[in-house]
Amino acid sequence: MLGMNPEQILEHFRATDALLEGHFVLSSGRHSPNYLQCALALQYPADAAKFGRAIAERFVNSAVTTVASPAIGGLVIGYAVAEALNVRFIWTERQNGEMTLRRGFSLKPGERILVVEDVITTGGSTRECIAALEENGGIVAAAASIIDRSNGRADVGVQRIALVEMDVPSYSPDECPLCAQGLEAIKPGSRSAALP
Repeated sequence: MLGMNPEQILEHFRATDALLEGHFVLSSGRHSPNYLQCALALQYPADAAKFGRAIAERFVNSAVTTVASPAIGGLVIGYAVAEALNVRFIWTERQNGEMTLRRGFSLKPGERILVVEDVITTGGSTRECIAALEENGGIVAAAASIIDRSNGRADVGVQRIALVEMDVPSYSPDECPLCAQGLEAIKPGSRSAALP
């Protein structure tokens, strides 16, 4: 993936069924003609390592000493980026609905951190991860993702890069043009995929 252009990266996502086209119900309840399941694009370690190196090459001279990701979606790519940079990897996770450092992780005052996600839609998880790291004394230098569904609009409060920027529309169910066309809505990953 090193040196691959965005269309080649998206082709990898399509080939692994990580980028689907149709009529989908997102976890937010909104409807979209596209669905991203980055875990499928990263299921082979060699692929995850290539994406990790592609992100890491943008931060080689950044003095980042730690990569952090919000669990669970960012874990594989975050680890791959940390490995490529040869720095430590930690993660945040929700406890009682709040993003926090757990598992004995701690930060040194002023530790420079790169936050890595698989996909950014609104930037909410990334912002929560950044807040938890800063509350524990870290300095978040930047953020990165493989895919940016917001086409650059998501604001996470720090400099941010993505290997691919996409403008993926989403609609409230009552205003969904796909529903108006009578197309069946699918919720990927659920046991009964078709919704009533």
